[in-house]
Amino acid sequence: MRVLITDGNFKHTLASVRSLGKRGIDVTVLSDMRLSVSFHSKYCSKSILAPNPEHDTTFAESVYDLAKREQFDVVLPISYAAVDQISRVRERLEPYVRVPLPDRASIDLAGNKDKTMQLAESIGVAIPKTFYPQSLEDVERVADFLSYPVVVKGARENGNVGYANSAEELISQYQKISAFAPIVQEYISGGGYGFFALYNHGEARAIFMHRRLREYPVTGGPSTLAESIYDPMLMEQGLKLLDSLRWHGVAMVEFKKDERTGKYFLMEINPKFWGSLELAIASGVDFPYLTCRMACEGDIEPVLSYKIGVKFRWLFPLDVFHAVTKPGAVPEFISDFADRTICYDIDPHDIVPNILQLGMTAGEFALRIKQGRFWRPHGRPLL
Repeated sequence: MRVLITDGNFKHTLASVRSLGKRGIDVTVLSDMRLSVSFHSKYCSKSILAPNPEHDTTFAESVYDLAKREQFDVVLPISYAAVDQISRVRERLEPYVRVPLPDRASIDLAGNKDKTMQLAESIGVAIPKTFYPQSLEDVERVADFLSYPVVVKGARENGNVGYANSAEELISQYQKISAFAPIVQEYISGGGYGFFALYNHGEARAIFMHRRLREYPVTGGPSTLAESIYDPMLMEQGLKLLDSLRWHGVAMVEFKKDERTGKYFLMEINPKFWGSLELAIASGVDFPYLTCRMACEGDIEPVLSYKIGVKFRWLFPLDVFHAVTKPGAVPEFISDFADRTICYDIDPHDIVPNILQLGMTAGEFALRIKQGRFWRPHGRPLL
């Protein structure tokens, strides 16, 4: 089997490359960066420089040209930008390579938070109280009547998020990201949980669930330490959403669990592979391999059970950044090194990518400091 994977510098791309490569699968990696960590994995059969899908609309055409020239069996887009671009040329790609993605309408709905929230509410999945302003005037009209803190989110899958603790902050946050059609939501205080699944044309073929134990930014962001869990209530909500979309391929449904009531509230759907992918693999649900098998064979036997209580830690740079920005977490950060049950993304048999990650941590720190987005890039919700 030959697999083409995008976004070579993402940590979950590296997880996918290692997963497939260890099974003897030929893996070609695309990236716009020569120092991409996956390029330097011993499990990467071939590395190819390509346009950045987030900033260059020629990315999809470059994938199409590559698929025509080389005989790949499957293409696995990793980032949302890659999913978005490749899905737009899927019909042209399919004569040359299998593309395990849902239809454009489902991707568009999952990738737009306003549409996602409206769908969830219509099928009985709980969402935070949500306001869908169409203009600054709409925000100004309701700003004095909202209960704070609130969260301002760009509707598209692009990371534009800010917290507001007053009417003045709400208006300011909205103005900052007004180009991204933001929605305004009540702030749910509680832990982050994820439901992950692989679907085959509307039927779940693999599932997984986790909870975040640490994250960066500390006010809400990707996991730096996470644990596998199983919760029927969480599964029911995740399945209900993806079933309604007749999903195909992988997706993550992100929730927060209200610390007061124990109720799950939907945050978003990620129509793609997710940052904590390695935890699922370590727990026995190898989503990259299962996705490739399903794409090539037409279907797979369902994988609906896995190890519970597995912990996974992403040390560089995320957990280091968590500790620096939350000094109270430093004792736990240090004591976790003595916990032999915690898994890491550091592979002594494939160490070069991890050495690169260590070097990139300093560069990422300097860049975030320079751009003013290291300490609390989204602000701080005051409860």
